[in-house]
Amino acid sequence: MVADRVIEKYRSATCEQVWQDKEKPKGEMEKNLIQMLHQNPQMRQVFIDKVAATVANKMFECGLVP
Repeated sequence: MVADRVIEKYRSATCEQVWQDKEKPKGEMEKNLIQMLHQNPQMRQVFIDKVAATVANKMFECGLVP
């Protein structure tokens, strides 16, 4: 469910929004999710497998990845 929200966020975001979001401090919920992913390799793999292509493509389009 969280992965689907991340995918939708990146699909609908403009490059300006992606740049701004990158610079914003992380909220408590996001910090907790990141900590869970660090502690659970299986959950992390499923999450990354699901969101990686969408996030990487948007970052490439916005010049965040060479």
